Amino acid sequence: MLQWLKRYRRHQLPGDISAGLVVAMMMIPQGMAYALVAGLPPVVGIYASIAPPIVYALFGSSMTQSVGPMAIISLMTAAAIGPMAAPGSALAGVLAAQLALVAGAVLLLCGLLRMGFLANFFSRPVMSGFTVGSAIVIATDQLRTLLGAALPQAHLPSAALGVGALLVLVLARMYGAALLKRCGLPPVAADIGAKLAPMFVVLGGILLMATTGLAEMGIRTTGAVPAGLPHLNLASSSAHWRALLQPGLLIGFIVFLMSMSGAQALALKRNEKLVSNHELIGLGAANVASALSGGFPVTGSLSRSAVNFAAGANTPLASLITAMLLACALLAPTGWLSLLPLPVLAATIIVAVLGMLEMGILHTAWQYDRGDALAWGATCLGVLVLGVEAGVIIGVALSMGTLIWRASRPHIAVLGRIAGTEHFRNIERYPAETQPELLALRIDANLFFGNVEAVSERIECELATHHSARDLVLVMSAVSSIDTTALMSLSELNQSVKRRGIGLHLAEVKGPVMDRLRNSTFLQELNGKVFLSTANAFDQLHTHKDVA
Repeated sequence: MLQWLKRYRRHQLPGDISAGLVVAMMMIPQGMAYALVAGLPPVVGIYASIAPPIVYALFGSSMTQSVGPMAIISLMTAAAIGPMAAPGSALAGVLAAQLALVAGAVLLLCGLLRMGFLANFFSRPVMSGFTVGSAIVIATDQLRTLLGAALPQAHLPSAALGVGALLVLVLARMYGAALLKRCGLPPVAADIGAKLAPMFVVLGGILLMATTGLAEMGIRTTGAVPAGLPHLNLASSSAHWRALLQPGLLIGFIVFLMSMSGAQALALKRNEKLVSNHELIGLGAANVASALSGGFPVTGSLSRSAVNFAAGANTPLASLITAMLLACALLAPTGWLSLLPLPVLAATIIVAVLGMLEMGILHTAWQYDRGDALAWGATCLGVLVLGVEAGVIIGVALSMGTLIWRASRPHIAVLGRIAGTEHFRNIERYPAETQPELLALRIDANLFFGNVEAVSERIECELATHHSARDLVLVMSAVSSIDTTALMSLSELNQSVKRRGIGLHLAEVKGPVMDRLRNSTFLQELNGKVFLSTANAFDQLHTHKDVA
């Protein structure tokens, strides 16, 4: 907690100030846009961008993570509270804050219980499929606002303004950085300038509404944005706590995954180490702070964090400066924000989420592991067809299912000796020599209740194939643990081969595994020996046969 402040140096201040200013400029249109995605008044997005980064700076472990509203979490918020409250209503605001409180409590509890390892159980292809599906849903939902009416209808002035803003933003994303570099800006400054295009487009939209007759043409705007800092929010709806529990749990899970993904990428660039349990506590506290300040669930944003990093952020002081600048924006007159046209805001949302349509992971998965590619497709389709919450559940189920399926079918290799050496390799991959009366099998996985049946079946299959085998050596170099079920299965195998006159031997048993085996009767009942190496097993058993 605040370790970074104790180590703070004066030379870090200019970078933190510049990053804080740049991200604040991003956050005004972005926060308001993501509040609309969540079905909340635009100002709520700014509320959710003030207290959370301040609290995260106290407890989080990332130096450059930018915490606040994010598109996918906003979509999940809308899906959770939409059936219970009308978009933009007072009840919707209360439920969104409750949802942030539930998600924050879940994250805090997981952090206190040191459950940061849970981030490892959601594969990257599944996460990518979920992100792509969510991005498509968000972009599709914003078309009505962009065009001023539902398709195939369109309000022509709104459509012209929205599509025009969309084209400008797309061109800025594609060519803005290159154009600014040609104008003489350094590469980093040019990239940051291109990412600030939404702010300039929003200001342009406000200027058009203020100086032309567009307002009389029926183009909708954000409306009045209340000035002043958010007040302490203790409102709640007791009738909805239970209904918010499951979505709050799912949102907390996705908040952690998405934040860790972005923060880890930046930590690698800075040669820093994240502490997953501290991240859980930091994100949990940030969401509680958002709930108490009238916000909604927040998370670390990869794109915004990348801008924060590129703009020179050295410590969380950059996020504190961003929060203070946003607070000042609310303390100043906010009448100009009321002129922000919704079609322009919709255009910024569409361009932002289309940047999440990263198909590289699908391409890699399709070439490397078709199972992961199918999981990507199933998760993406689940989000599109069944909804965001169902997509999360499908993704988690597929990640865990794939893990269990692969663990239940461990690789087992028949070993032979490479001629003239003491090296043993899979006979299907190398020209290795075997002995007809000795069968050596290397088990390349831990042994537990989920895979012992498959291991036993493979061993019996190999014994049936090697009729002349009189010694069976299980090479345990890749086995780090054996649970009780697997121990009982090995005991049954020992008795079975003993009745057939076959000796069961172990080789290359790891120390921790041997320690646990000594706590059982298995080693005393073993119909064979435990060898230090596979080479020792081959030499001694072969010599024994020759002597016999």
